[in-house]
Amino acid sequence: MMKLMQIEEKRRPLPNYMEKVQNDITVNMREMLMAWLVEVTEEYKLVSDTLHLTVLYIDKFLSSHPVSRNKLQLLGVSCMLIASKYEEITPPHIDDFCYITDNSYTKEEVVEMEKKILKLLDFEIGTPTTRNFLRIFMRAAEEKCKHQELQLEFLSCYLAELSLLDYGCLQFLPSTVASAAIFLSRFIIQPNTHPWSKSLQRYSGYRPIELKECVLSIHALHLNRRGNCFRAVTEKYMQHKFKGVAMLCSPSEVPGRYFKEAVDE
Repeated sequence: MMKLMQIEEKRRPLPNYMEKVQNDITVNMREMLMAWLVEVTEEYKLVSDTLHLTVLYIDKFLSSHPVSRNKLQLLGVSCMLIASKYEEITPPHIDDFCYITDNSYTKEEVVEMEKKILKLLDFEIGTPTTRNFLRIFMRAAEEKCKHQELQLEFLSCYLAELSLLDYGCLQFLPSTVASAAIFLSRFIIQPNTHPWSKSLQRYSGYRPIELKECVLSIHALHLNRRGNCFRAVTEKYMQHKFKGVAMLCSPSEVPGRYFKEAVDE
């Protein structure tokens, strides 16, 4: 059901909206907004699901509405307001979201933007994200490595959040990103062991070759996460509560043989 929902046109952002729709904001501005929202997520102790849903709403809105650069942060907090109402037990208030923008926007402006977003979404605010698929696929990923399950889970979440910042990853479905994040996490933890099992293939529905482009894209992000924008995600996952997975290094290349066939475990 979730895999079918994720491909519905009404739930998918355009992978090229910067070129097709936007005329005042840039890829770098999007990256900066997403990095800031990672910090907001940490500041208000919001769950990762809220962040993923927020980013999906932002990209969906930007796929059909030109937004001026001075309203981009307004769009970000308004999307996070909606996502937090859906995902959080105790979501922040509108006043909190105004405060974190240094009161650059009024409550009325946030409410008005919230209305526009909800109208675009047709009030269907629950939609599959990479985080949802990670939670499902992780069951298969952890079957044979119970002693590493937390490290594997946190590293997969870290890689998935890196992908949120990257405009180029919009071309991939959430289930593909989740599968690629698990593939790459297993490779980083045990580079000499084939990272994709037949059990994972059954759970995810993906063969290794179908993940290759996404795996290599996220791998490149992991190798080159030195920009200011990526620092927010990296510092988050350096914390002890995430087992410091952002400090793990990856080999410079993923062997081509790992993309040929899944293996028995």
